[in-house]
Amino acid sequence: MVKKLVKYSVVDAFSDAAFKGNPAAVCWLGDDIKKDDEWLQSVAAEFNISETCYLTPILVAGQHSDNPPPRFHLRWFTPVAEVELCGHATLAASHFLFESGLVNANTIEFSTLSGILTAKKVPASKINDSPNVERPNSFYIELNFPVVPVLDFNDLAISEVSEILNGVSVVDVKKTASDDIFVVLPSAKEVVEFEPQINKIKEAPGTGIIITALAPNGSGFDFYSRFFGPKIGINEDPVTGSVHCALASYWYEKLGKCEFLAYQASPRSGTLHVHLDKKNQRVLLRGKATTIMEGSLLV
Repeated sequence: MVKKLVKYSVVDAFSDAAFKGNPAAVCWLGDDIKKDDEWLQSVAAEFNISETCYLTPILVAGQHSDNPPPRFHLRWFTPVAEVELCGHATLAASHFLFESGLVNANTIEFSTLSGILTAKKVPASKINDSPNVERPNSFYIELNFPVVPVLDFNDLAISEVSEILNGVSVVDVKKTASDDIFVVLPSAKEVVEFEPQINKIKEAPGTGIIITALAPNGSGFDFYSRFFGPKIGINEDPVTGSVHCALASYWYEKLGKCEFLAYQASPRSGTLHVHLDKKNQRVLLRGKATTIMEGSLLV
């Protein structure tokens, strides 16, 4: 029996340099490879990086501007579970489609567990705070995601959260609508220097823990953050697009602005340009990506 090949790429998202940002494996199933959820989860466990995603075409890429954007089914898996929303793997999937020539369009639509999501090319010249040394025709990929509300959280006292986080000072504790504990620290320095005890975080309520603080003066950024999700197989996520859908909502209330330059201060680190569309309750996440590996899976 002749085996089929599933093409894949490993893409570093929210970075224009290799080995930075957040890696995601993007698997192209095409329209003729049907695999069950057990296989999809097994492949994600085999890659054993924060996210593996799977693409299946719905619409063929249009050749004319009056045609609808090409649309794809998109699913995201951590090494242990499927998730409902993932920003960096969506950016990686968009980068894969744009770079591979599978689409001949500037906008892509994805059908996902979080509804229809869009990704489009945005010239670097139109992005606030983008470097002046961008190459000609350089572009960012812009993702259009739903806002994740940040809610009051009274189940844990600040002292209890501080204990989970090794006694670090805590300014405020909230909870996101996606079930993450949202913790505000006094300074970006404490976000950067925090050393997690994963067993404590794993025993805490909620899906994961976000820590954040105002960026230091002169850094060029608005806020810093990190995200820990050992319950979903990710001890620390290097750069988390979906978490910024909650961070944008929170920092809008504190800073009174809708445009942010965000820094995720994991060891790999990553930069996100974030715009909150308050009226439509959407968050635009803008970033770059770099392909570092290509290959095929035997099925």
